[in-house]
Amino acid sequence: MTSTQPVTSNRPGDWVDTAPRLADLEPGRFNMEISTDRYVSPEVQQRERESIWMKIWQVVGREADLPEVGDWKVFELFDQSYILVRGNDGVVRGFVNACRHRGNPLCNGSGNSKRGFLCQYHLWSYDLEGALKGILAEKDLAPIDKSKNSLIQVSVDTAAGFLFLNPDPKAESLGDYLGAEVLDMLEPYHLDRMVTVMDVREKIDCNWKVVVDAFSEGYHISGIHPQLLRVMTIESEKSRYRLLERHAVSCSPFEVAHVDKYTPEEQVQGIRELPETFPSLMRVLPRFEEIVDSHRTDGEPLSFPDGVTARTILQKATREVLTETGLDVDGLTDAQMSDNHGWVLFPNFFMTVRAGEATVILAQPDPEGDPNRCVWQIISFMYLPDEMTDALRATPFEVKEPGEFKYFEALQQDYEQMPRQQRGLRNEALDHLLLVSEEVVVAHFHSVLDRYLAAGADA
Repeated sequence: MTSTQPVTSNRPGDWVDTAPRLADLEPGRFNMEISTDRYVSPEVQQRERESIWMKIWQVVGREADLPEVGDWKVFELFDQSYILVRGNDGVVRGFVNACRHRGNPLCNGSGNSKRGFLCQYHLWSYDLEGALKGILAEKDLAPIDKSKNSLIQVSVDTAAGFLFLNPDPKAESLGDYLGAEVLDMLEPYHLDRMVTVMDVREKIDCNWKVVVDAFSEGYHISGIHPQLLRVMTIESEKSRYRLLERHAVSCSPFEVAHVDKYTPEEQVQGIRELPETFPSLMRVLPRFEEIVDSHRTDGEPLSFPDGVTARTILQKATREVLTETGLDVDGLTDAQMSDNHGWVLFPNFFMTVRAGEATVILAQPDPEGDPNRCVWQIISFMYLPDEMTDALRATPFEVKEPGEFKYFEALQQDYEQMPRQQRGLRNEALDHLLLVSEEVVVAHFHSVLDRYLAAGADA
């Protein structure tokens, strides 16, 4: 897999220094008019099922979801059901969730069964590696070749602490699907060492691509997240992009906007307000305040030396706190201490990540096939010292009634906005939506979608 920009730096995070800006991207490279039937048509949803969802690798959870031998969980995609289970050898495998006898589902939800799986219909049993082990009243039946009736296996693999599944028996390897660049760029974050601190699933009244689109651009921040304008630079010329064959990553500097217009005290206050949107910063703020105080002089307004801003102090404090608590951040740049890199892994995975923390948004099609609905899952995780892990580790939460779970501020704003957009997209007179240059990652995503849909049509 190749990118639009060769890698010439010593650390993967240095890509930001040389990656293209909007002005550097080839004009007309992507289609900027997207048909609205892509968001509302049952026929398009069916084509996506056949050409995308049943053909590609997709994140189905965290490897830490199955820490012990015998731990299992069910993953459902439309009307398809799969079991992921950690075997006696420590390997996580995937199987179709159906007994080979009469097709009865073996599992629901999640659990642990070190003895394997027992079908409750006729009591056929399978071990953790999927082999058929027991048949009720076997000696009274005609001979059955157990070796030919193991559970049907599906491809499962792990990367960066995530569990991936591909329903296609002819699937390429996960490494080939992601590409070496993706794996190299994510490795220094040590995502596999982070602890899940929020895991929420909820049905939401919009198409799954509305979710992907919303989190693939920062153009909406001024309208939907105005509270972030003091601490995020939304100037398009400062954003950087790396557009890969299937996937994309982008970055906008995370700093007090227009620092020349804000006093140091105002910059600091902007950082203090961040935990309302980025709760993990609470751990860093005490050290941040100590460094800020080192620049104070009694009776004088706060001032910083040349080259020092609230952003650089936040970077220094973050590196020190993470290093002191045992996370190796030597492979990350100073900018990665503060700046969130926005990842889109095709088809439905969005992640913002910076040193010590990440938030993932997964968008799955509606199980019943309604293109105007989907299921979104929010997984936030962070690096924590061992003594804090048990207290802050979150268990999965399934929202049953809209509004019963309150997301942190920025997510709540998106949660309320996306169904509004879906209502607009259902207007029959609106036949396409128009992307602007700042939404190039959205356009890139739809170009990948186009390729898969076209390949499915030609198959």
